[in-house]
Amino acid sequence: MLSQSHFLSLSPTFASSLSSKPSLSLLGHRFPTLLLSPSLHRSTLNLPLSDQTKSTMTSKSKLSNEFETLGSGLEPSDLDRFAEVGNELADAAGEVIRKYFRKSFDILDKDDLSPVTIADKTAEESMASIIRANFPSHAIYGEENGWSCKEKFAEYVWVLDPIDGTKSFITGKPLFGTLIALLHGGKPIMGIINQPVLRERWIGISGRKTMLNGQEVSTRNCAKLPQAYLYTTSPHLFSGDAEVAFARVRNKVKVPLYGCDCYAYALLASGFVDLVIESGLKPYDFLSLIPVIEGAGGVITDWKGHQLQWEASIDSPATSFNVLAAGDKQLHQQALDSLQWQ
Repeated sequence: MLSQSHFLSLSPTFASSLSSKPSLSLLGHRFPTLLLSPSLHRSTLNLPLSDQTKSTMTSKSKLSNEFETLGSGLEPSDLDRFAEVGNELADAAGEVIRKYFRKSFDILDKDDLSPVTIADKTAEESMASIIRANFPSHAIYGEENGWSCKEKFAEYVWVLDPIDGTKSFITGKPLFGTLIALLHGGKPIMGIINQPVLRERWIGISGRKTMLNGQEVSTRNCAKLPQAYLYTTSPHLFSGDAEVAFARVRNKVKVPLYGCDCYAYALLASGFVDLVIESGLKPYDFLSLIPVIEGAGGVITDWKGHQLQWEASIDSPATSFNVLAAGDKQLHQQALDSLQWQ
């Protein structure tokens, strides 16, 4: 089971910020954050991320007992265990990706002409091996290797995108991310956005507040399109009616911005931007984003305002979706009204 200190130690980048005394808000209760001593900070900073988390874990987290059992039947201890393994996956993928970042390597084109590298493949394989070791009955659906399970269906499915934003990665821009989602009965119950170069990790878990490196984050209030900052990966990724629909929103916002891939959703969860609109996303591109955005107080749907759903199985193709995320519910509705998507 994970302790508070586990989440506080997720990244050495933010260790120095822990001297403040934030608190965690859990289902309406307030709890003081456990702070690491300066000596413990110094002793753990030079360790790999996974070793840091192990060195700061307590025997049992009292916080878990304050959570209500989810309607799905999951206990808080289940979620703690999934989060622990999820962090191990992000650690492992990050170690691989950092070895190749801004280095020379071959770039191959997949059938859809999108690029793939040895970093993508090796990072996904490293995550898959950890899942199999910890949860042999769970299925895996990875961007590079598709469905991996002895059965055609599974109660739990891990959906992996080792490098979301491979074009950013191969051009040396540290705004890509590793995306990790865990589905239970088809519903995303945990999502992780990990930026391994900047060592930033957002984790969203059903029923809990979204955390960035152990600190609670939330979206910001922005109820009107003319005041909104909008992100999309590239305006060139829209075509036909989708291009026209996107332009209707883009022309109303305060500032349109481009080029962040999944990192744009992380910025939205942290309250720095207000809207993200994209077309043609695959399930591994967005399923992990749902718990992160919702846990930060935001809204994420398709362009009709419907819940984003995908049935993961051996026979499920990775179909394309149009995605709209907003930090403010009123803004989300205004964006839907402007998209006019039928």
